[in-house]
Parts: sequence; structure tokens; C-alpha cells
Amino acid sequence: MTKSKPTYHHGSLPEALLDAAERILVEEGLHKLSLRAIARLAGVSHAAPKNHFENLTGLLSALAARGFNRFGNEITERLEQANSSDNKLKLVGLAYVAFARDNPELFLLMFRSHSLDYNNPELGKAAGEALSKLSAHSVNSSDIPKQNDGPPSAMIRSWSMVHGFAMLMIDGRLEVLLGDKHSSLSDEQLYEILFAD
Repeated sequence: MTKSKPTYHHGSLPEALLDAAERILVEEGLHKLSLRAIARLAGVSHAAPKNHFENLTGLLSALAARGFNRFGNEITERLEQANSSDNKLKLVGLAYVAFARDNPELFLLMFRSHSLDYNNPELGKAAGEALSKLSAHSVNSSDIPKQNDGPPSAMIRSWSMVHGFAMLMIDGRLEVLLGDKHSSLSDEQLYEILFAD
């Protein structure tokens, strides 16, 4: 008895291909991603990914866009659950670190990959929206005066610190730096270490 191929409704095949790509990324790594492997896992013809995404770069760019949309939504959710007295910078930083911790492979694809087309409109829009949410709360407006000219140094400083912290976590360096207590620390405790004076 032959195994039947999945039937997709209009618009769901690209999502199924992205689901398959993300699964391979998480379970086997970026180096194992190919259009054929993605098609095989999704149960479709090997031409299907090319028909929807043109090439692997197009598919990975769409996957990164999905990641940025998810990332932006997590920042929004964390801010929506906040009280008016909560430190927005801290909440955004916690959302950033939590996303990196829970989605390390996708995070690396989004921020570190040379496999993406940064001229892809979908990726540009998703990344721009997520990063604008990040930059809007990257400084405490009550603590730092707004500057109308020059580079946004406070934003760059905040983003650099939290991104570097996320990368240390993904690369397993926090365990080296913090020792045995690393595994017992919450995200909030780790964040306090990051932004301690």
C-alpha cells in the first residue's frame, strides 16, 4: 500500500514547506537544509519549494521573516502584560533573551546567517517591524534625554548588550562564565547580571 501525499488547501503549502524547513533547521542544522530535503519532509514534489520560493535563499529568507514576526509578537505580548510601572527596557530585554533561548537555531538564522536575501520585501518588513519594537523600548525615556541628532547611541548600547548576552547563552559560554549556578538562574536573574552596575 502506497503512502498518500498530504493534500494542501490554497495558501497552506508554503506554510507546510516553512514548517518542514524549521524542523530540519532545529533537528539537523542549517547545513542540512536543502530544497529536496524540505520537499521530502513536507511530502511534496521536489519542485514545490522552488515553485513557491524560487531557491533556497528565498525559502530561508521567508523562514527568517517568520522568525522576526514571532519575535516581534513576543515583544508585544510581554509589553501588553506589563504594568505602567514596569521597566520597558527590561521587559524587551527579557523577551529578546527568552526568544533566543527557546529558538536558538532560528535566532542564528535571523541574525547571523549569510544565507538570507536582505532585499527580500517580506524579510525586510518583518525584520523592520520587530526591530522598531525593540528600538522603541531600548532606552528608558525617563532616564535618558532624547537626542534629535547623531547616532542612537543608547539604543545601540542596549541592543549590543542584550544581543551579546543572547549569543553567549546560545554558544554555551554563560556556563563557563557563571559556573554551576548558571542552570539555577531565571531569565530575570540573568538579566540583572547583564545590566548590573
